[in-house]
Amino acid sequence: MSTILKAVNLKKYYGKEPNITKALDGVTMEVEQGEFVAIIGTSGSGKSTLLNMIGGLDVPTSGSVVIRGKEIGKMNDEQLTIFRRRNIGFIFQDYNLVPILNAYQNIILPIELDGNKVDRGYVDEIIHFLHLEERLSNLPANMSGGQQQRVAIARALAAKPAIILADEPTGNLDSKTSQDVLRLLKVSCQQFNQTLVMITHNPEIALMADCMIRIEDGHIVETAKEKMMAGGMGNAEK
Repeated sequence: MSTILKAVNLKKYYGKEPNITKALDGVTMEVEQGEFVAIIGTSGSGKSTLLNMIGGLDVPTSGSVVIRGKEIGKMNDEQLTIFRRRNIGFIFQDYNLVPILNAYQNIILPIELDGNKVDRGYVDEIIHFLHLEERLSNLPANMSGGQQQRVAIARALAAKPAIILADEPTGNLDSKTSQDVLRLLKVSCQQFNQTLVMITHNPEIALMADCMIRIEDGHIVETAKEKMMAGGMGNAEK
């Protein structure tokens, strides 16, 4: 496998000494093409900040992020916006669907914003895979939380991005729906050869991933690959 994402010595500091807050303090990580990586940690550990840095939604104090061989910190705002739209799919905890657009319009919105032609066969395959055929004309307000999250997943997959970034994608869902959505997300990423980086506070959910990274106080403190998880986190790489 080839490396699709690389973060090198990422730091994000707020304020000034002696009252400086180090949200990220020297994080280095790599993600392989097609890998499902879960980032776990307590509230305030820095995992959301890390996801924002990876996705180019925030600028690090220092360090670099390289996606598909391109360092995103060297891009201007317009270049970054275009690169993000073409290479990164986002799944937010609160879905971020456009309320005046129906499910299908939400799914194809990023493609149309980029001025590209919708690959209807590919999009229809995703819709079928996520069991959304009967919901396409529904507005977000007329869908359940689980249905809205499926639409958000379809939207993230539809533009064929290299990486899917998911921020607590099941945080607002009940236990059964959470498991269903996560299974669909993992299998759909495998089906459509997507790379998935997901943050969560739930270790049980993270165990579904190929690689689990624990972050605390802005540092990566533990990394466990799938083959090591069978023996427990005690066998993890430090």
